[in-house]
Amino acid sequence: MMKSVLLAAALLGVFSTAALGDDRYATRPPVVLSPDLAAPWIMQLGGGKVRPVVYQRPVQQRGLFAPRAVRRFPPALTQRVSAINPGVPVIRQRLEPQFLPQIVGYETRERPGTIVIDTNNRFLYLVMDGGKARRYGVGVGKPGFEWAGAHKITRKTEWPDWTPPSEMVSREAAKGHYLPARMDGGPENPLGARAMYLGSTLYRIHGTNAPWTIGSAVSSGCIRLRNEDVVDLYERVKVGTRVIVM
Repeated sequence: MMKSVLLAAALLGVFSTAALGDDRYATRPPVVLSPDLAAPWIMQLGGGKVRPVVYQRPVQQRGLFAPRAVRRFPPALTQRVSAINPGVPVIRQRLEPQFLPQIVGYETRERPGTIVIDTNNRFLYLVMDGGKARRYGVGVGKPGFEWAGAHKITRKTEWPDWTPPSEMVSREAAKGHYLPARMDGGPENPLGARAMYLGSTLYRIHGTNAPWTIGSAVSSGCIRLRNEDVVDLYERVKVGTRVIVM
């Protein structure tokens, strides 16, 4: 009788240990914050109407050493500034080769040092001597926000802050997009790493937190470059530089 009791107790201990072991190594679905929380202005909205969403990420149960399902976030959430912002991880977005900086032949009557922006073809030219120019790919004004004219650079700023115009705030609010009253400069700021202000207008040549938009008509009239390209241009021009937009 005693042997039977001891055997039953031993078996119970073995099964309990196995159950605890299984529980210890069981894979539980982790909680993942919604990508919406990455919006840089989400914490500035206030009030009780904006509630971040929390999603459960599905994980397939395939045993202890089976690979887990991984959720892929949109590219917009993984873009970061490279060497101009040390310490921030970078995942580069492929850009069409023609929009990468390069020296090209460029015949013009404009003096060397002048900036010429071809909005139709999405190029910015920095005129050089000898019938050449340094060419950069740009993003330009979307339909309804195109413009042309000649101005001078009146101010240059590194890592500019951003105060959306009231017209933009109202326009985006009508679409359900709520912009901040102001945003400090930084990698998530839409103006990017550098800004060059044109005349007394609200238009700027600036960087971007969305480098995959270069080559597209997406802005409210400003000219945007990749951050590494706007830094390069910023160092080559000075206040007073003539800028022609056509």
